[in-house]
Amino acid sequence: MIRARQTKIVATLGPASSTPEMIRKLFMAGVDIFRLNFSHGTHEDHKSRLQIIRDLEKEFARPIGIIADLQGPKLRVGKFADGKIDLKPGQEIILDLDPALGDEKRVNLPHPEVINTMPVGSFILLDDGKVRMEIVGRGDGFLKGKIISGRTLSNNKGFNVPGVVLPISALTEKDRVDLVAALEMGVDWIAQSFVQKPEDVAEAKELIAGRAALMIKVEKPSALEHLDGMLALCDGVMLARGDLGVEIPAEDVPVVQKQVVRKVRHAGKPIVVATQMLESMIENPSPTRAEASDVATAVFDGTDAVMLSAETAAGNYPLEAVAIMDRICQRVEKDPHYRSLIDADHPDARRHDASDAITIAADQVAHDLNAACITTYTTSGSTALRAVRQRPAMRILVLTQNLSTARRLAVSYGVHAVEVAEVETFAEAVVLARQTVKDQGLAKAGQRFVMTAGVPFGTPGSTNILRVAEVE
Repeated sequence: MIRARQTKIVATLGPASSTPEMIRKLFMAGVDIFRLNFSHGTHEDHKSRLQIIRDLEKEFARPIGIIADLQGPKLRVGKFADGKIDLKPGQEIILDLDPALGDEKRVNLPHPEVINTMPVGSFILLDDGKVRMEIVGRGDGFLKGKIISGRTLSNNKGFNVPGVVLPISALTEKDRVDLVAALEMGVDWIAQSFVQKPEDVAEAKELIAGRAALMIKVEKPSALEHLDGMLALCDGVMLARGDLGVEIPAEDVPVVQKQVVRKVRHAGKPIVVATQMLESMIENPSPTRAEASDVATAVFDGTDAVMLSAETAAGNYPLEAVAIMDRICQRVEKDPHYRSLIDADHPDARRHDASDAITIAADQVAHDLNAACITTYTTSGSTALRAVRQRPAMRILVLTQNLSTARRLAVSYGVHAVEVAEVETFAEAVVLARQTVKDQGLAKAGQRFVMTAGVPFGTPGSTNILRVAEVE
């Protein structure tokens, strides 16, 4: 099960992909890590899918990562007496806390923190930006909005408030219940929605208490402003371009994507580019050319992984969506321009850190020797993540005695993780690496590989040995 690409694929499970047969096919087609979307389905649904994935692990003897994606706060308007209302530019409408059914003059906005925070002159974007409203007045328990654009607004549509940091916890009561359930199931990653500031991340990190890795979803402009502080606290990032693309100008999204991917990569943490990548394949057996280019752009940017959402969770062609995403990733990585772009943007080597220096040297040595792969022996995963940051052209074989570490690394660029027995000396690790490289089909007798490790073993972040070895 060695993939023919370095970029990983994340697929969301749902009604269209819940059977053991379909999940197995998705894995065979190229899925490296599965996402359980806690915005939908029951805990029993998710637990059942998780068990199917764990059974696949045993069948293929390959660690598979699982992400539990928390819903986060959902900002929605109330309901209308007729189910929807017609709108026209210049029309004014009151947004209040009254739960009564709305009409063309007023509608319930069941979020007092929004009503109390929004200043006059700010904007509310409803129904994924299809309706744009300016706040032109406010009072005790209500806002007055003026329609700038949009034709209709129906029941329970979501809304965004660009440029405003809301005094809302990123973790709702539902999220806290879901978090406990996900951790008890044994997921590998928790994806946290609606993060706005470092305090949101710190709260989730404390609740998780090391039982899973934390991936923050960047979907608010405030998250971009505080990215450095949040990046220091989290374990990975998901760039959720759907909501983000509603709150920032569309022309800014491609630039922001490149900036975020680069920043997270240089920080040595995995970055997943998500949302609407092959959206048309929910209904159609092939993507648009623009969607294919979108996936390719993320790969050219150097992302760790690209993600499918409704395409695999509820679409008509989940298997085809994974297959075409796999082919796009492979095609881009074979392009000579791709490797020149990746190599031109290696992280700064002037870190004065011995572990970074060893890892950078390993990448260079492996390149100069045309090594079959780079092998890392790691307990916590930090040695492997240092190697991933360099985006080497060859596979990164990760040897670890911790299955949880192997599963978490499934989302990382170029990693092929194998759970192995614990060793006590570097000499034992080299012997183990020789055999594993051969058994996994990464190299043949006579080929060389480059190995890094930290001695003494079990000390996170202590990469201090580089060795060139040959397969016997």
